[in-house]
Amino acid sequence: MIRNADLLEEFERRYLQENKLTLEEKFKIYEWMYEEVKALGRLPEDPLEGIDVKIRMARILNGIQRGS
Repeated sequence: MIRNADLLEEFERRYLQENKLTLEEKFKIYEWMYEEVKALGRLPEDPLEGIDVKIRMARILNGIQRGS
């Protein structure tokens, strides 16, 4: 549980300023995270499965009318 969100935000801001990552490092982190998710079996077989429901929910949440 985060007790002091302002303190956490300040820490994150300073950390990102002081610890710049190269593009290569960012891709390595991304690849590691992707492999971890795959190993945990959390990737859907078909990434577009259920997309119609997600789009409908997004429209409702964002107040977008059909045909607009």
